[in-house]
Amino acid sequence: MKHYSAVVERCPHTGYFVGFIPGFPGAHSQAETLEELQRNLKEVIEMLLEDGEPVLESEFIGVQDIAVA
Repeated sequence: MKHYSAVVERCPHTGYFVGFIPGFPGAHSQAETLEELQRNLKEVIEMLLEDGEPVLESEFIGVQDIAVA
């Protein structure tokens, strides 16, 4: 079983959650709830993997907190 990290944001205009898999072309979705977004992203990844294992364009490392005065 493979695991992918998703970046999730909330659109201030629609309130929808928007997610994408860093470095995985085409792996993105949106939804009204986090649970729905997770299901959508899983479905998108499964469909993309039907064409074979992608060559990831980047690797998700993490997030950093940047303080600015």
